[in-house]
Amino acid sequence: MNSVNIHAFIDKQRFNRFHFLLVVTCMFIIICDGYDMFMFGTILPSLMKEWKINAVVAGNLSSYALIGMMLGALIFGPVADRIGRKKVILLCTAIFTIITFTSGFANGPVSFGWQRFLAGIGLGGVMPNLIALVTEYAPKKLRSTLVAVMFSGHALGGVVASLGALFLLPHFSWRAVVWMSIIPLFLIPLFIKFLPESFTYYVRTNKNEELAKTLNRVNPHEKFSPGQTFHIHAADDPSTSFTKLFVEKRAFSTIMFWIATFMCLLVMYGLSTWLPKIMQASGFPVGSSLLFLITLNLGAVTGAIFGGKLADRFGSRTVLITFFIAGFAALTVLGFKPGMFLLYALLFIAGGTTTGTQILCNAYISQYYPSGIRSTGVGWALGIGRVGGIIGPTLGGLLMNSGLSVQTNFLVFAVLCLISAVAIWLVQEKYGQLSSMNQTGHNPDGINVEDGVV
Repeated sequence: MNSVNIHAFIDKQRFNRFHFLLVVTCMFIIICDGYDMFMFGTILPSLMKEWKINAVVAGNLSSYALIGMMLGALIFGPVADRIGRKKVILLCTAIFTIITFTSGFANGPVSFGWQRFLAGIGLGGVMPNLIALVTEYAPKKLRSTLVAVMFSGHALGGVVASLGALFLLPHFSWRAVVWMSIIPLFLIPLFIKFLPESFTYYVRTNKNEELAKTLNRVNPHEKFSPGQTFHIHAADDPSTSFTKLFVEKRAFSTIMFWIATFMCLLVMYGLSTWLPKIMQASGFPVGSSLLFLITLNLGAVTGAIFGGKLADRFGSRTVLITFFIAGFAALTVLGFKPGMFLLYALLFIAGGTTTGTQILCNAYISQYYPSGIRSTGVGWALGIGRVGGIIGPTLGGLLMNSGLSVQTNFLVFAVLCLISAVAIWLVQEKYGQLSSMNQTGHNPDGINVEDGVV
């Protein structure tokens, strides 16, 4: 086997130890990422009480982290397409763990806000590269499922944050919840060992020896050697990767992805930040309101994994549209204060069809773009989407201060799910990587596909 098409090789693999370690490692990092983000909602009432700040100021504190996440996604997505995804993942993990830990020593909203912004750069930079890396190495038949399983760790991080807050807040201050974020820093040596580098990066940089070793890890029975010739499809020039999001008739779908992600993240961060406070305002104690947040995030994990399996079978677009419509229905009914059992059920569904659907959307976007611009495509979708995430907590604060009914608050978020559904419906799959190549490598749509060769 002197000439190897890497994409064809990866596509036909069965799930094995390599994929397990890749998904588990990336999932752990994304759990830590999710913990850092969602723990803010659990400590928000404590911050407001200690620093005597109102809902709008508190919402702005959450938005500072999201501004950082937007910049991190926009910056580190393209950077990773140039220097390698593994390096960027390790760098961003170190950034968000160290700075989040130091924010636990803040003595006021100003210093805390600045540190949340800086940590957000690392949080935002790690996400698109984890998604791109798992997409790159996942077998074709399991691609959406493995990306969804990995990224469901973000919602699982929310569960860990809520459980940690339930234990720590009654016995310690909110600072103990923040300080827990330092743990992944000590595990970076394990991340270095188990994370592979992008094979697209190896091809671009002519690192045949490292590439052969990595492919031997994917399937030890193949016995690749540095002397072989390796091919990849769509070997884009990383210096112009952003502009390639808009060529070959991808521009319209790129904009639709941005709209869908914008709306979904607005709902996701608006709810995760303000749900405990909304439930407290409705008469529930702190413990119950945190249980609601746990239910929301458990629903997100379940929805992402279940939705990923459905997407691999029925197609991502169909599943995404269905989930967004279900999210609209669940959030609308939530506003009418249903009975306790139905309330938990609706929160579970809402988590699966908002946060869970965003996870599926990430997988869908990562598969739409060629591997050479995958981090850029996902990074920019998440970066633009972060604008919605920035607005979400502030919008929630404005709604809380406005004195509007609970029904109106939930309905505002519900309508945004419908907009996301329409945007996904308008995506033109025929111009993306999803349908440009069949399993044999034939190009049915006549799109010009170049090979990158080492």
